[in-house]
Amino acid sequence: MTKKRYITEMGMGVDVHGKDQTKAAERAVFDAIHHSSLNFFKTLGKSPEDMVIDVLIGAPAPDEVDTAVVASALPYGRVTVKTEKGGLAIPNETGNDGIVIVNAGIVVNFID
Repeated sequence: MTKKRYITEMGMGVDVHGKDQTKAAERAVFDAIHHSSLNFFKTLGKSPEDMVIDVLIGAPAPDEVDTAVVASALPYGRVTVKTEKGGLAIPNETGNDGIVIVNAGIVVNFID
């Protein structure tokens, strides 16, 4: 059995106050998945539940991302979320708040 890639989507999410890495990651996933409509399930003889989805999150503080919350932002499939250092943090003038920008890469696979 081989995992075969069918779709790659990218998204960006921002939390403008509070530096919430998870909230920004969820928004990045939302941004990525809401730019496409998947119409190939019947052709492949698959269902949305057959998708094997790999999510890679680039965040300024990757260990602060709640991967279970991010995974739940995807409505179908078996989801795996990994995080790594990336994105952008823009502190405010006093340094006690700021903007967090997180990137998401989503790869949709099926098992043959």
